[in-house]
Amino acid sequence: MTNTPERPSYEQARDELVDVVRRLEAGGVALEESLQLWERGEELARICQEWLDGARARLEAAAPPE
Repeated sequence: MTNTPERPSYEQARDELVDVVRRLEAGGVALEESLQLWERGEELARICQEWLDGARARLEAAAPPE
């Protein structure tokens, strides 16, 4: 999996997700903005999981057979 302008690296997605969570937890955000932040957070969490799944698959492929 590679990062592109449309698909951030794992670190970029994680850092943005942390910021989204921080903003939601702080409150004081209008309902519409909260919903947009939530949706973005869901997308970022999915991207992070895909990166982690890809890394796990690479590790399993590189591991010697048991």
